[in-house]
Amino acid sequence: MTLILADWMVVGADEPPRRRWGVRVVGTTIDATGSHDDLRASYPDDEVVDGAGRLLLPGFVNAHVHLYGVLAHGIPVDTAPDGFWSFLEDYWWPKVEDALDHDMIEAAADWVCADMLRSGITTFYDILEAPNAVPDALMVEKAVVERRGLRGILSFEATERAGPRIAELGLAENVRLIEACRDDELVSGMMCFHTTFTCSDGYIRRAFELAADLGVLTHAHCNEGVHEGRWCEEHKGKRTVEHYVDLGVVDLGAVAGGAGGTGFLASQCVQVSDRERELIAEHGIKVAHMPLANCEVGGGIAPIPEFLDAGVTVGLGSDGYINDFYAVMRGAFLLHKARLLDPGTMPAATVLAMATEGGARALGLEAVGRLEPGWSADLQLIDGSFPTPVTEHNLFEQVVLWRNPSHVDAVMVAGRWRVRAGQVLDADLDALAARTQEQARRLWSRA
Repeated sequence: MTLILADWMVVGADEPPRRRWGVRVVGTTIDATGSHDDLRASYPDDEVVDGAGRLLLPGFVNAHVHLYGVLAHGIPVDTAPDGFWSFLEDYWWPKVEDALDHDMIEAAADWVCADMLRSGITTFYDILEAPNAVPDALMVEKAVVERRGLRGILSFEATERAGPRIAELGLAENVRLIEACRDDELVSGMMCFHTTFTCSDGYIRRAFELAADLGVLTHAHCNEGVHEGRWCEEHKGKRTVEHYVDLGVVDLGAVAGGAGGTGFLASQCVQVSDRERELIAEHGIKVAHMPLANCEVGGGIAPIPEFLDAGVTVGLGSDGYINDFYAVMRGAFLLHKARLLDPGTMPAATVLAMATEGGARALGLEAVGRLEPGWSADLQLIDGSFPTPVTEHNLFEQVVLWRNPSHVDAVMVAGRWRVRAGQVLDADLDALAARTQEQARRLWSRA
C-alpha cells in the first residue's frame, strides 16, 4: 500500500485541483483519496511517496498513435507531397508502410513506448498498417507493450489496397490479437480498417460485424483531408459519414462502445460537413483528434469545439508525429482559438479532459483517466515549480502551456511505477535509440 502525496492533485479536469492532496494505491487501483493529514492518519503504516513540489495528475491517454511512425522522422523525400492523396500514394504507403517488417516494428514500438512514458502517457491506442509484415505483426507489438508496462490497445489497419490476400490477413490479424488478449490486464485489441476509398462496402461491413461479435470497437480514419469526402461524393453520392450511416454499420457494437455511444471510433474528422457533424453527434460516434499531425499533412483543423458543444466524446492523439503529449495539448489549446478567432474557446480544462478521461471514453475504457477510488492507478507526478504562483484557478493553464516531458518525475500504470526520478525503469534509452536508428536506416534504404 502506497500513499502518494503532492502539493496539488487533479482528480479530473472537471473538478478544481486540490491543494495538499493525495491518493492511496492498493494493488492496481486507487483505494482512497484525501488530504495529506487525513491519509497519513488513516493509513499510518503505508509507504509514503513525498511529492513535495510536485503536481499529481491522471496519466495521459493517447487515443491515436502509429508506433511505427517514428521510423519516418527525417526520411529522405525526393519531392515533397503536394496534397493528401500524393502524401499517401507517393510517400507514406510505398516508402513507409509497405516497407515495414517485424524488426522495424519491434524497434519502433519499444522506443515510442518508452518515449510516451516520459511524456506521462499511461494508455495508448496504436494503429499499425504494414501489409508485408502480416501475420503476427501485432504479436510483436504486444510483447513490447507488455515489457514496457503500458496500457495498450493494438490494431492492424486492414485494407484492400494491397490485394485480397493482404485484406483477409489484415482482418484476421485483428481477430487473433483480440482473442489473444482476453485475459490480459493491460493489452487489448480493436477492430480497424483504413478508409472508404481503400475498402469496399462489403469489407467495411465485415469489419464492423466481426467487432460486434468480439465485443470491441471498430476504428477507421475519417476525412483526414478533403480527399475522402470528395471521393465518397463522387463514388457513393454522399459524404463519408452519411455513407457509413446508410451502410447501417455505425450502430453496431453499442455494447463495446460503452454508455452513450456506438462502437465506432472515427479518427481525424477534419473536413466534415455540417450534416456529418450532426450524424456523428446523433449516432454517438467517438472522435480522436490529432491537432499537430493534421497540420503536418495539410489536412486542416478539425471542428473540435463544435463536436464538444454537440456532446461528442473526443480524445486527443499524437498520430505518431510528435509524441510529446504536452506539445499535443498546447496544439489543441491554441489552434482552435486561432481558427475561431476566440481566445475563450478550448480552455485548458477542456484540453486536459480530452487528454485523460476523454481519451479513455473514446477508447471504450472504464475507470481510466481520473484519480478516484476504484479507478485504475494510472498517474504522473510532475514538477510544480513555475515562475508565478500555482493557484486553483490557474493550475490547468500552467500545466498545458508550460510543462513538457522534462518536468515528468514519475509515472505509474495500474499500480506499478514505470518512471521514477525522470527515468524510464528497466529501459536503456541509448540502446533503444540506437536500435531505432538502425531500423530507420533499413527502412530508408528500401525507400
